[in-house]
Amino acid sequence: MDASGRRVLTVAILASFVSFLDGSIVNVALPAIREDLGGGLAGQQWVVNAYLVTLGALILVAGSLSDLYGRKVILRVGLFGFLVTSIAIAASPGIEFAIVARALQGIAGALLVPSSLALITTHFGEAMRGRAIGAWTAATSGAMLVAPLIGGLFIDFASWRWAFLINVLPIGVTLWLLAGLETPDVRKPGARVDLIACALCALGLGGVVFALIEGSRLGWGDPLVVAALIIGVVLFAGFLLRERRSAEPVMPLDLFRIRNFWAGNLATTFVYAALALNGFAVVVFLQEAVGFSATLAGLASLPVTVIMILGSSRVGRWADRSGPRMFMTIGPAVMAIGAALLLTAADPFDYWWQMLPAIVLLGVGLTLTVSPLTSAVLGSVGSGREGIASAVNNAVSRVAGLLVVAVIALIAGGDLDLDGFHRTAIATAALFAAGAVASWAGIRNPRQREEAAQAARTGSPPE
Repeated sequence: MDASGRRVLTVAILASFVSFLDGSIVNVALPAIREDLGGGLAGQQWVVNAYLVTLGALILVAGSLSDLYGRKVILRVGLFGFLVTSIAIAASPGIEFAIVARALQGIAGALLVPSSLALITTHFGEAMRGRAIGAWTAATSGAMLVAPLIGGLFIDFASWRWAFLINVLPIGVTLWLLAGLETPDVRKPGARVDLIACALCALGLGGVVFALIEGSRLGWGDPLVVAALIIGVVLFAGFLLRERRSAEPVMPLDLFRIRNFWAGNLATTFVYAALALNGFAVVVFLQEAVGFSATLAGLASLPVTVIMILGSSRVGRWADRSGPRMFMTIGPAVMAIGAALLLTAADPFDYWWQMLPAIVLLGVGLTLTVSPLTSAVLGSVGSGREGIASAVNNAVSRVAGLLVVAVIALIAGGDLDLDGFHRTAIATAALFAAGAVASWAGIRNPRQREEAAQAARTGSPPE
């Protein structure tokens, strides 16, 4: 990798880093936010999901904007927006202000991940793409997993508010590197962004999430909950119908005719729903039920970070050679076993025997899964559509997390005490197992498919 490639990769990693960092810090900050600003479990859910609603809906627009205006322009706008909203969250006077600021931060975050991945896929050729995506995966996943530790230190020794200002330095460095990036930008002239479709998607998701969160508090038969659910479903159905008829859709439905694309996104749904459920449940359980400090709760997931940093780049190269199917099947299966081991948590609690084995298996499984999954989805689409393909896959992962966090009170049967934590562990294991099945049944190795087609043409057996 030459100097230009290293700079492109660094920019892509740092731009995504701030989004993943903040999205993970919030979990460990939830107990402190609840104590300071109030809001109860529903308030904690909204602090997480306000970000995910706008991010999940508008990340599709970001993919189109990235293709239309260029990756570097959209990255720059997203970074400035993320900086301003991070400061606003840190200054929140109440829970309602924090929720609104998180929703605005989701808009900025939506601009970062698809554009950074598209920057990688358009700059690097096939020979280097897997390695670059592997490095991106290791770094961004490391940010997502080390964030609870960093946030915990700020929360314990300063305030939860300072945890949201961690982004200032990496955003400044990224903007400086981006200004000196000489690689040409890629644009798609003549494209447009369907704002009506974006509104239908955002309002539809918002209605469904409101019903799922407030249903546990107000009652599932409450007229407000029923109305929000019906309106949300109708609006989201309208979004899909509009996308089917649109000449310039923000989520091209024809992509889902590609086998590895739809299968990869189905696996993404299960795997990232499980990761979101596990991430929320573990840090809240360790602090509110076990009595860990925020720093210790953050340290609990550190082994996952170490394993991913050591292994993701290698796994990316292996998957390039042998195909993603095996890795995408074994990885979630290993994580399902790890989640099942969380059922050993008991009173008195012992992290070393009741949680560490599960955390290690989660790290191994995640390392085997994420880079091959990303490569399988982005590699399945034609050149020039990487931006929107990345956006759709990231939207799927965020919406999966959004929906599962919205129903966490229903899964846990109330607050995350020991019994509630056991219920979330069972649900997490089931979701990971479903991801393994979806990958095995749906994913095909591109190289093997090409060899089979060549064998059919020549009449000789594939190598």
